[in-house]
Amino acid sequence: MSDDAYAQAGVDQGAADAAVAGLVRALGAIELGRPSRQVPLPGHYASVIRIDERTGIALSTDGVGTKLLIAEQLGRFDTVGIDCVAMNVNDVICVGAEPLAMLDYIAIERADPDVCERIGVGLARGAELAGIEIPGGELAQLGEMVRGFDVAGACFGTVALDAIVDGSAVRPGDAVIGLPSSGIHSNGYTLARSALAGLPLDEDPEGRLGRPLGDVLLEPTEIYVKPVLELLRSEVDVRGLAHITSGGLKNLERLAAEVGYEIDAPLPVPPIFALIQERADVSDEEMEEIFNMGCGFCCVVAAQDERAAVELLRGHYPAAKRIGQCNNNNKANSS
Repeated sequence: MSDDAYAQAGVDQGAADAAVAGLVRALGAIELGRPSRQVPLPGHYASVIRIDERTGIALSTDGVGTKLLIAEQLGRFDTVGIDCVAMNVNDVICVGAEPLAMLDYIAIERADPDVCERIGVGLARGAELAGIEIPGGELAQLGEMVRGFDVAGACFGTVALDAIVDGSAVRPGDAVIGLPSSGIHSNGYTLARSALAGLPLDEDPEGRLGRPLGDVLLEPTEIYVKPVLELLRSEVDVRGLAHITSGGLKNLERLAAEVGYEIDAPLPVPPIFALIQERADVSDEEMEEIFNMGCGFCCVVAAQDERAAVELLRGHYPAAKRIGQCNNNNKANSS
């Protein structure tokens, strides 16, 4: 593999962007017969619907992706539910909302009570870590359509309309604080599986990872809800929040402010990423566009609150630190 390795592995991001644009165009033509309740947050991580003059409901939906193929290969299903919860709640908190509940959707070739129970164990653990409820969901047996299974969810939370965090308050000089990821999380697995194909999952390749490869690949996505909510409830001026998934640190550009982001002190990169990069022969730039590279979440805070924010966040993540700052460059020139 070389540049554009993700497309060669089976994910054409350009086609995906065009497909999403088509969906957005179609959905934008919905005729309600009343004013829209949607709060304009174009390109953001979660949507917000106004329910009255003070309160909004934040909504997000996401799934685990092809990480599920690793779980199926290893016959280990008790952590992917955590991933499902994480991918949803980590988006909801990006608008300053408190996640309250999630519904799960499991599409499966043939209902297997043991597999579904193990998935449920992970969902329950993820819910506890996020402080949410899972009051219901759907199990669909789709043997004519599905080989294996898929796990997805939809989360909602509440946010005061005057407390929405969309990044519009970000200013040059503000600090970008990075929170460490637990590994690959739940993005980029199509490329990761392609790059690592042939390596035994029950071994540590060349002693580079410190544990078996399968354990590293199934490490659950980190759930950032509790530390971020604590930060939002503190005296710190929180101006932007970004879940670092596919797109890497360029996800900061989804915030509303017309600023640039200079990342000059990134968090350490876990060794799994170097292994993938070497075996796939992928450029640094493409790796940074596909993976979190060790930083799973970013908090943008006012410059004068940097020390207080770092101190608070280190109570949850000792490795949290300032990784960069906002500047006067426009988003197209961010680095």
